[in-house]
Amino acid sequence: MNTSSDTSHNIFQIGADGVDVEAIMAGIRESVTQKMENGAYRDTRIARAEKSNLVNIKDDESFLKFYLECLRNAVFVDINDFEIQERRRLGSRLLVSMKKGIWALLKFYTYRLWSQQNQVNGLLLTAIEGMDDKYRNRIRDLETRLAAFESRQGKAESCPPPPNV
Repeated sequence: MNTSSDTSHNIFQIGADGVDVEAIMAGIRESVTQKMENGAYRDTRIARAEKSNLVNIKDDESFLKFYLECLRNAVFVDINDFEIQERRRLGSRLLVSMKKGIWALLKFYTYRLWSQQNQVNGLLLTAIEGMDDKYRNRIRDLETRLAAFESRQGKAESCPPPPNV
């Protein structure tokens, strides 16, 4: 099984006998770099996902922080108009006109649906962030109390026992 020489920083290890994982990964990285240079990944969410690769996340707290940031960035559905294009050459103008007409008829319904979805998404994100804050503060308070308790216990153990009467 091939593994990276520095396995302490990797969350996942993938390999099989006779497979050069490092060569495959190098090929994938080269392909991604080439596609980025050619503009295939112009969407900022894709670039952020590649830049913030899960391999770089070291613990649960980092993962949750990363995940909440991703949720904040992607919580709302884009309900704006979009450019309608046709790739087929034969009758492309007619097809684009038909698609624009259909979109004009359906826009009202989709706008309402996506607006409601955006409200639900926003409320859910707010609830999750509130729970995260609540439990993060609770854990911090419990850790403070535990540290104080442990320091009192240490002092009590270092004092001589009370005399027997």
